[in-house]
Amino acid sequence: MTWLTFALLTVLSWGVYGVILHKARGYMPGVNPPGPEMQHAGLKAFLFVCVAYALIGVIAALVLKIRGSDWSFTPTGISWSLVAGIAGALGALTLVLALGAAAPIYKGAAAAAVMPIVFAGAPVVNTITAMIIHPPEGGLKSIPMPFIAGCVLAVFGAFLVAKYAPSNTGSAPAAKAGAKH
Repeated sequence: MTWLTFALLTVLSWGVYGVILHKARGYMPGVNPPGPEMQHAGLKAFLFVCVAYALIGVIAALVLKIRGSDWSFTPTGISWSLVAGIAGALGALTLVLALGAAAPIYKGAAAAAVMPIVFAGAPVVNTITAMIIHPPEGGLKSIPMPFIAGCVLAVFGAFLVAKYAPSNTGSAPAAKAGAKH
């Protein structure tokens, strides 16, 4: 498989991730009907996300064994991998918290408001981080203007999609707030 195939599979899996995670949160005790456990629903869903990560980790270990890996690791490789895992896990945790905070506003469509910000903002942060770690040849002056415009448009697009995400009643909260009663 090519890198593009794997990238598109990542888009597919991460594209459904927020919606499915929010749905899982909604099935935890105390959400429907609302009760004292509602405040813990997101963390309960996140707990099983962590279990799923562990299961995928076991599968990755089996793939290494099947491929005949010699199981050698470097301390620096382990350290950076753990830092990456912490960043990913913290992102998943804060995503759960964002979905929970958006739920009273957007109900079942909370992911429609949260995920555009995540999926447009993360590539911009990724690009800035990559340029800090691996500065472009020629410095910042060598960055093409269409690239900068693309980053700005991604952030602006995420803002628009999140702001006007339909709630489960079919209209945007901003539109509801401005409507005369």
